[in-house]
Amino acid sequence: MSHENPSPSLSQSDQGFRLGTGLVASLVLVAVGGIFLVLAYSSRLAISKFGLGFWTASSWDPVSGDFGALPFIWGTLYSSFLALLISTPIAIGIAIFLSELSPQGLKQPLVFLTELLAAIPSIVYGIWGVFVLVPVVRKLEALTPASMKSFPLFSGPPLGVGLLSAALVLAVMITPFTATVAREILKAVPYTQREAAYALGATRWEAIRMALYYGRTGIIGAVMLGLGRALGETMAVTMVIGNNPQVSASLFKPQYTMAAVIANEFTEAADALYLNALVEIGLVLFIVTVGINSLSQLLIWSVSGQRRPRARSVPALAKARAA
Repeated sequence: MSHENPSPSLSQSDQGFRLGTGLVASLVLVAVGGIFLVLAYSSRLAISKFGLGFWTASSWDPVSGDFGALPFIWGTLYSSFLALLISTPIAIGIAIFLSELSPQGLKQPLVFLTELLAAIPSIVYGIWGVFVLVPVVRKLEALTPASMKSFPLFSGPPLGVGLLSAALVLAVMITPFTATVAREILKAVPYTQREAAYALGATRWEAIRMALYYGRTGIIGAVMLGLGRALGETMAVTMVIGNNPQVSASLFKPQYTMAAVIANEFTEAADALYLNALVEIGLVLFIVTVGINSLSQLLIWSVSGQRRPRARSVPALAKARAA
């Protein structure tokens, strides 16, 4: 029985489709490269004057023309990773409850509210932070024992505005993103994996652990999505972080972020060097964001390429039950 070859027109259409989708996909690379080139060109005065020292200098004095990005880099990374540390367990807990444990009548309202939190504008979170969160943090700082304030982590006056308030606002903002994506990942794990675990005598927690293991790559991606949101957040952080360019380990002291300084001072830049320095802050933020996203992708690849899982697989669970 002879097999007919595909028609030339069909082959040409396939090739045209592949070429067209490839060109569309390449627009992403063009956009990223274009953003980098525009930022680099618009900050050329600051780059030529300060060089790589711009990344490590701590002074920010527009009057004397002395600029350094270290306080803003520190504030951005510190607040973002602290928010990630706070939000990740909460978000994964929400995802597990909604996908595995929630009663059917309660699931849809909770899913709707979680997705609604992700859609609230950042300025609304900032207003909530100013009027609700900052007074609570101020009382917490005032009640902190003097013995704890002797440590650098808790030093500083009880102002309320500072790194802790910014990290808490960011944690509230990124939790819905991480929880929603992680819930969809857990829903995508085939239920047969859970049934196989139950058939071997696994508890509900052991079955959930297996679902988490099979969806670990997507869950890490959800966490990195939340981190990306935290790195670039502007208005909510600007309203509660205090906007003081200093490098400090204290949770109570006012600090500054790269997005906040651009939003606050871009319209006030009186000379070309000042404007170029602010644009270079944007370039630094762009490079830091791309670098962290690249590292997260490497982390995902390393996790997905593991051969020996941390959680028990179904065969391992069967051997344990047989023993």
